[in-house]
Amino acid sequence: MTISTDDLRAAVQAGTITEAQAVSIITLSEARQGFRENIEGLDEPFELFKGFNEIFIVLGLSILFAGFVGVTGLLSVVVGEASFLPSIIGIAGVWVAARYFIGVRRMIGPASALAAMFACFSIALGLSVASLFDASNEAVAAIVGASTTGLLLLFWRVFHVPFVLALVALSAWMTSFAATSQNGFSLLRFQDLFDLTSSGPYPLVTLVLGLVALFFAMRFDMSDPHRVTRRSVDGFWLHVIAAPAIVNTVALTISTSGTMVGQIGVLVFVILIGAFAIIIDRRSFLISGVGYAVAIAVTALDGKAFYFMLLLGVFLVTLGAQWEALRNWMMKRLPDFPGKDRLPPWQQPVDHTN
Repeated sequence: MTISTDDLRAAVQAGTITEAQAVSIITLSEARQGFRENIEGLDEPFELFKGFNEIFIVLGLSILFAGFVGVTGLLSVVVGEASFLPSIIGIAGVWVAARYFIGVRRMIGPASALAAMFACFSIALGLSVASLFDASNEAVAAIVGASTTGLLLLFWRVFHVPFVLALVALSAWMTSFAATSQNGFSLLRFQDLFDLTSSGPYPLVTLVLGLVALFFAMRFDMSDPHRVTRRSVDGFWLHVIAAPAIVNTVALTISTSGTMVGQIGVLVFVILIGAFAIIIDRRSFLISGVGYAVAIAVTALDGKAFYFMLLLGVFLVTLGAQWEALRNWMMKRLPDFPGKDRLPPWQQPVDHTN
């Protein structure tokens, strides 16, 4: 019988062994093999459901949530009516359900569903609080965003559901935008969220928050390079938020000129993002850049865009199949830099000096 990295990850999450013990086992296994052969075990952990029973429970929770919202008239809070009691009951109900489905059953799908429901009830509670004040729409949004961010952080601290961090990042983004809007700025176009050449501060806010999310994502990643704990999944969800915030802002800003130089600049940026994604072993940044590559092809190549998309598809499939080999090749040729030894491991030659 062979114990895989997934088995060790499950054992850590179940509390059977500690993270330190899991890492020690992995290190011992690598030492006995002489080099890191089983690199595929370090694929990005991503799991929505453990089984169909979780889908069944999520369906039941969703229907229960919809019924509760309908019976209590919770949606009335949107039009300014205070709904403290339904919001508090909803938060308490989700909390009790989370104690069972997350704390006892350790279910993945219901955990994410309950986190989303907790966010909805937190927003409703924030709107109820804001309705007590004669505040502008921007101030209301700031109050709702700040309170929701705080409650979600509490939920994550207690139950440690990685998906919650994505909701926290989005809530913090909304709070920052609302606070910025109180200074007289207004969002006229969707592009103004990302175009640094526009007059408003929103693109800068998006970029800064994306970099902050990337910073914490890398902290989670580098604290668990073997990806045996939930910290690696925490990092995954923060990368999901950070990647589009950074890639969209930089790429859209470069491409606003509409010139060939701008299009080449975007392609160069996409290549750099791809290299960065391979180095940190996260595919989310590369996925964000692919969209811009396709958009440029449609704009610049006209009727030949589908040929480019065909080649791009072949490239992505090949890259996915040879990801570990390419990463191994790149990492062995990169000079040492701070934190390199804390990134997910790659294949290394046997050290015959020991």
